[in-house]
Order: sequence, then C-alpha cells, then structure tokens
Amino acid sequence: MNVTEVPTARTAADVDAAATALAAATAAAELVPSAVALVAVPADHTDVPAGATALVASFVGSPSAELALVAADVIEDALVSGAAAGTPLALVDALRPALEAAADVLGAGVLEPGRSEPVAGVLGPDTHVVALQQAGVPVAWFALRVRGPRVVAPTAAAATPRANLRMLYDVEMVLTAEIGRTRLPVRQVLELAPGAVLELDRTAGSPADVMVNGRLVARGEVVVVDEAYGIRVTEIVPGTEPAV
Repeated sequence: MNVTEVPTARTAADVDAAATALAAATAAAELVPSAVALVAVPADHTDVPAGATALVASFVGSPSAELALVAADVIEDALVSGAAAGTPLALVDALRPALEAAADVLGAGVLEPGRSEPVAGVLGPDTHVVALQQAGVPVAWFALRVRGPRVVAPTAAAATPRANLRMLYDVEMVLTAEIGRTRLPVRQVLELAPGAVLELDRTAGSPADVMVNGRLVARGEVVVVDEAYGIRVTEIVPGTEPAV
C-alpha cells in the first residue's frame, strides 16, 4: 500500500514570520561587507552548515526575536583589510550594521549587543532561515526566531476593577480617627506636661477625619459605644467608594 505524505499546513503566523525573515535578511544583505552583492533566498534550518559560528543578537520589541547572521567567510576580506590598515575589525563590529538593518524591519524595539556563538543554538523548527547567495551559491545565512508576545484571554474577573479587588478583601489596613492637628515648635513640645491644653485647628463639634493608611477616606462624628469611642461615618470623601 502506498502512503502519501500530506504536508503540514502553515499557519498565517508562520507565513508572516517567513515574510518578515526574508525582508530582514534582504536589509541585512545590503550592509554585509561583501565584495559581491548578496541575494536573499528562503531556505531551511537544516541547510545551514553544522558547526557554523554566528553573530547572534536578541531583539526586544513587539515582536521580540533572536537574530543570527552566519557570514564570517564572506567578510573575511573585509576583516583582513581592516587588520592590514592597522584597525583590526572584529566579526561583531563588522556585522553589527547588518543586524541593525534587519532589526529595523521588525519595528520599534531595542537590539541588544551581539555575541558570537554556534548557530545551532538558534536553529530549530521554529526558526526561519534565509540563504544569502552569490551567483546562486549560498555563502552566508540569516536566521530569525520570533518570540511572539503571550496573549492572555480576558476573564470575567478581569472585566471590572471591583472584581480584581476581591482578592484584597481580607487584607488588613490601619484605620485611624483624627479630630484635629496643630503645629508646635520643638521648644513647646519639650515643655509639655500633664494638664497642658493644645488648641487644634478645628472648632468643637467639627467632624473627625477617618484615615486609612494615612489617606483621608471619610468624615464622621465621635460617639461612645459600650464605653469605647467610635466614629459614626457621615461623609465619604470624593474619590473613594463606599463598601458594597
């Protein structure tokens, strides 16, 4: 019995990422210091030579991604020329402009400093690879692995601010009642003694402030409840909500 292999359908996200990788590789190819112009052609991650060293840089943005460029051989002449001129050019510095051009295709974000490492660490089934060819022969490689933002579906709990606050309902807060304030110089504070009378900034019978963690939330009148002082709330300060 003959078995026909059915190719796996590519999602719209895969197609978009592949197109982005090709555009980014095309932009990078223009700034690779090569004696001959490079042409970007879609390829597979298995086409990249095993053990090749790449310049890898992380891009933080939307989307975030890992960018890799294998082009040490094709820019060898540029590296040698720089060394002969007395200004040795490192691989990272030689290919940095190309990676920056590729990152610009991804949109707004930050391209982190590049690092040399085996390209195998970047390659995988989720990596989009583009060959950079000279006269139809691949001489360099560009790889892009997109790390898309994690999308969290909205839930009923996140629909309203009050629903979000339910998790805080059992958190204890400090509530105080303030009947007034005054300001005294240090000299008078040191002279305080039993029987001293301090004049506050409020008249007799004025409501007391109800403070929660130092924030004014309500006003009320002082009452006595079972031989203990209490506050009967008479006003909720605008900007706060009464309990439900």
